[in-house]
Amino acid sequence: MNAELLSILRCPETRQPIAVAEPAVVARLNAQVAAGSLHNAAGQPVTAKLDGGLVRADGKALYPVRNNVPVLLVDEAIAMA
Repeated sequence: MNAELLSILRCPETRQPIAVAEPAVVARLNAQVAAGSLHNAAGQPVTAKLDGGLVRADGKALYPVRNNVPVLLVDEAIAMA
């Protein structure tokens, strides 16, 4: 992800900065997607594999990246445990 773009993007819910998720985090979440056990903030199951993610500064939420496009919608956030 472009560093300049990343520097201006913010969490739509809290306005906190966001950072690129570590590949291990994305792999863990994709394993949960494959198992059918991952849900977004709206309570809907996440059925599509994540290409990446953007993590909120407090580490409590991840916004999925699909087809190299960040999905910065509050309902699409994934709670991080």
